[in-house]
Amino acid sequence: MRNLLISLAIKYQGDYFKIEKAIKNNEKASNRELQQALTILDKKYPKQLLDLEYPPFVLFYQGDIGLLDNDLVAVVGSRKNSAYGRKCTIDIVERLNNRYVIVSGLAKGIDSIAHRYAKKTIAVLGNGLNYYYPLENKNLYEDLQKNQLIISEYPFDVKPRKYHFPFRNRIIAALCKDIIVTEASYRSGTMITVNEALALNRNIYAVPYCYDEETNCGTNILIQQGANILTKENINDLFDKI
Repeated sequence: MRNLLISLAIKYQGDYFKIEKAIKNNEKASNRELQQALTILDKKYPKQLLDLEYPPFVLFYQGDIGLLDNDLVAVVGSRKNSAYGRKCTIDIVERLNNRYVIVSGLAKGIDSIAHRYAKKTIAVLGNGLNYYYPLENKNLYEDLQKNQLIISEYPFDVKPRKYHFPFRNRIIAALCKDIIVTEASYRSGTMITVNEALALNRNIYAVPYCYDEETNCGTNILIQQGANILTKENINDLFDKI
């Protein structure tokens, strides 16, 4: 059955709803060459993903799958980060490093910074594992393949599509009990991740921004709406294991 799921995921290019329909129609496995993956039937499948309305049937991966067994914290934010956002992200990740595995989306900006400064990290992609996207992250991507972990519900050769990334964000939100937003615009993929996390009763932490900040004021709005304020002074209290 697990091979059937992998086969269907490859055939339908990771499209959750097409895979679901194929399962309901009792579609048979093809002779396609299988790829390294976890399925929803496997013991190592992250149980927290079952909280999702649409838990991925298959997670293709490269790297150390054992990283999923650790305490995970998501660090996400703007693709167009400021110097302030970069500084905050680095400080937070370095403080969390000894206790947590950092999860993010390997996008430009805050995601990439979080991955680069993490000792242990997991990247959740919105495309096949053999696509370097964005291309500027190729070296980081190759390092994560060898020394960390990258996962995706999309098999090899699936190109990044705009609509993949909002759906991908549900996986980041579900994997982690805690979601940290270090910088974000009001309308962004980061806010989609936050909304997914709220629906799953995850903890949201946001770094406050300047009074007159306009570009990346999303974290202030999150705090206004009830997110935990995350500062250099209170991080040890909020994350009492670090």
